[in-house]
Amino acid sequence: MAEVLLEARRLTKHYPVTAGLLQRTVGTVRALDGVTFTIDRGKTLSLVGESGAGKTTVAKMVLLLERPTSGSVIFEGTDICQLSPSRLKTEYRPRVQAVQQNPWSSMNPRMRVRDIVAEPLVVNTHRSPDEVRATVQHMLTQVGLMPDHADRYPHEFSGGQRQRIAVARALALNPSLVVLDEPVSALDVSIRAQIMNLLKDLQEQHNLSYLVIAHNLATVRYVSHWVAIMHLGQIVEYGPAEAIFENPVHPYTQALISASVLSAPEGAGPETKPIILTGEMPSPLNPPSGCRFHTRCFKAIPECSTTEPELKDIGEGHQVACILAY
Repeated sequence: MAEVLLEARRLTKHYPVTAGLLQRTVGTVRALDGVTFTIDRGKTLSLVGESGAGKTTVAKMVLLLERPTSGSVIFEGTDICQLSPSRLKTEYRPRVQAVQQNPWSSMNPRMRVRDIVAEPLVVNTHRSPDEVRATVQHMLTQVGLMPDHADRYPHEFSGGQRQRIAVARALALNPSLVVLDEPVSALDVSIRAQIMNLLKDLQEQHNLSYLVIAHNLATVRYVSHWVAIMHLGQIVEYGPAEAIFENPVHPYTQALISASVLSAPEGAGPETKPIILTGEMPSPLNPPSGCRFHTRCFKAIPECSTTEPELKDIGEGHQVACILAY
């Protein structure tokens, strides 16, 4: 049985909207509403959805850059929101690291690579300079770079190499979980496969868990063990990656996948027509009643506007929040 590393329970994040000189609260942005998921040790969970779905907010909750309005994040059996600042620094933050979307913006251009990779070691450990230097060289080798690259500056590297440096920095503390925010979207197509293969290799070597935020469904399918489809602050479909891609049940998931599949060449078989969603995503300041997707859903029935669907299991861990699915 898989070992659960991290569990999010009913995560909710609401932001007050204020106006006027007195900054009175005039509304609430419902960024997250009751999001629940688990990440097993050594496995990858990807969060997928349009901009504004709440994916980055989930990442901020996991990294504890922001605290949830309600709900909890359980890491190895401990609610991280209840940890003291000293325990957070020593027990949690070194174990959970992040790789940002743009490797250039996440690095100090005035620091050499050896200092960039060594920074988390210097801040969080008491290793000697020789031990730090050895660890930096080892991590650069692990991500496919040369030890002498440590003396260079970020601008001397390509985008793919800079992302390798970012991965080396994230793994320097030997974390259990790495949050990857669009890890390959800023890279050339030819480089993306290299970075994805690197991440998979490192996962196998170090038994790493990944939380991936991504728009590119090809990337998600390649790296993921589990997938959560998010829409307007809620998970609408959740399950094993192959089940989601081979048998998407929620209309929103079907639309996302159909839009990502290229039409077959002429004469090569039946052409796949993308599902075109009409209208704009509703505002999280005033989400629709019932199912939040019903205003754009091509399968909606009158009941969808009044009944809020629950995320229910339809078999083998595949869960769907749609009244038409059960």
